[in-house]
Amino acid sequence: MASRETIETLERRFADVKVSRFRDQSRAIVSRELLIDAVRWLRDTRGFDLLVDITCVDYLNYRDAVSRFGLVYLLAVTETNERLILRVMVDEPDLLVPSLVPLFEGANWLEREVFDMFGIRFDGHPDLRRILMPEAFTAFPLRKDYPLQGRGERHNFPTLTRGEG
Repeated sequence: MASRETIETLERRFADVKVSRFRDQSRAIVSRELLIDAVRWLRDTRGFDLLVDITCVDYLNYRDAVSRFGLVYLLAVTETNERLILRVMVDEPDLLVPSLVPLFEGANWLEREVFDMFGIRFDGHPDLRRILMPEAFTAFPLRKDYPLQGRGERHNFPTLTRGEG
């Protein structure tokens, strides 16, 4: 859980941040415009030196959802095990969020996975391309509106075989 001091300073420094706590976990919702500044501040002044994960939640058909997608950033301080969850809410058609690769090199593949599975684009990413699905795949399979059985697109994929030797 993030310290009370971290949370209170985050709220004062970034006026639009909404903070909540649930089961000893601190969560903050920041706008995409403040994401880079907030993460840089957390890294440089509060010691959040580890980007644990980046994932996404599709809120399609959720009763109280205001935005369709919620990007989830899990940050940690390795020395104290302090943790913080940052969320950035985005909607179609504007699914562009700044890349965290300049701040955390480990964001590279995490952002590629979110792009591949949900279609969220990361502005400034050095190599934003599919990482799990074939390049010919045009859909985003972890979106709630993607059918469980697929759309019949697998018949077009080339067959991969292992080379001999």
